[in-house]
Amino acid sequence: MEQTTHRSAAIRDGLGVGLAVGLSGLAFGAAAITAGLSVAQACVLSLLAFTGASQFALAGAVGAGGDLVAAAAGALLLGGRNTLYGLRLADLLRVRGPRRLLAAQGVIDETTAVTLAQPSPETARVGFTITFASLYVTWNLTTLAGALGTSFLGDPGMFGLDVVGPATFLAILWPRLVGNVQLRWLAVAGAAVALCATPFFPPGVPVLLSAVVVLAVLVR
Repeated sequence: MEQTTHRSAAIRDGLGVGLAVGLSGLAFGAAAITAGLSVAQACVLSLLAFTGASQFALAGAVGAGGDLVAAAAGALLLGGRNTLYGLRLADLLRVRGPRRLLAAQGVIDETTAVTLAQPSPETARVGFTITFASLYVTWNLTTLAGALGTSFLGDPGMFGLDVVGPATFLAILWPRLVGNVQLRWLAVAGAAVALCATPFFPPGVPVLLSAVVVLAVLVR
């Protein structure tokens, strides 16, 4: 009976987080179009990259006129934290064979948080699966909706949609900073590096440099 209750709670948590966070895909779709990406490019990013912070960072760098290589490198470095999550989740998920590739796609902030909050390995796997499935489907559908909707507006900048990406990125980041002093200082350090580098480097490179600093501290 207790196991059933825990399983139901894991399903509820996974669906709640997946649906709530997945709606942010609307903002990414709008930010991607505003940055100059096409609807297809925005959708492919969500399908293959599927890590919100990295996607917003890439769209922001491209929108600022940055080199695509530097923007992609910065996004990859920001996504490098998911590798650390994977090391922590490996023993809990115990995925074998080709399924490991699919599971790796789902190792992000939200699935990690729900998984580690569960009381047993079995419910942890349930929480991971439900969160990943609901978030992946919702995020990709809302990315498509946001991109299509914005593409019909003509010049999205006229409606102030150029601030959607940075505002949503901050909204995603803020809850993680409120209760964690170390992460707060880490974010300040990354922002300082980016601001100091901006006058001397082309767009996209400051984000890349700040991501290197943040990732180095996290690995340590």
